[in-house]
Amino acid sequence: MYRSRLLLGIAAVFAGITVSLSILGLWYNLFLVVFAIPFAITTAILWYHATGRLQKKVEREAAYHDPNRGFGPNPGGFREQSRRRTRQQTRGRARWEAREGERRRATVNGSPGPSPAEAYRILGLDAGADDDAIKEAYREKVKTVHPDRADGNEEAFKRVNRAYERVRNDR
Repeated sequence: MYRSRLLLGIAAVFAGITVSLSILGLWYNLFLVVFAIPFAITTAILWYHATGRLQKKVEREAAYHDPNRGFGPNPGGFREQSRRRTRQQTRGRARWEAREGERRRATVNGSPGPSPAEAYRILGLDAGADDDAIKEAYREKVKTVHPDRADGNEEAFKRVNRAYERVRNDR
């Protein structure tokens, strides 16, 4: 609202009220000056906005702090943060791919995972068990060995998961 007549008119009204309250406060009672202060602040803000100076200041501040422009408090800061973030993402992706590779190796035939017979034994099933029995046995085993339980065992939990994946993949 650059050069807005409406805002300039409202600012003039507020300026008149401010001056009136200030004069009356000095002439009759100083308490009226307390009421003049908010009107004075409002007048200054309205005038600042109506003349376009507020908009120019906001644009300057935005340009000064814009990380893509390369100047401001720390010109290389944004670039360094970007590089650091990229390095962290790359490391995180490499870790995830390594873990994913371990998961794939653990469930592929001929892998370090359990054989089908061992998988059924770990789950406490016979080789002819149906899908519902396999799921139920898996859930019961997981409940007993889950690492979040007080008597849980992380290695046993992993072993049960590998056994379940082996049995599921062999079906």
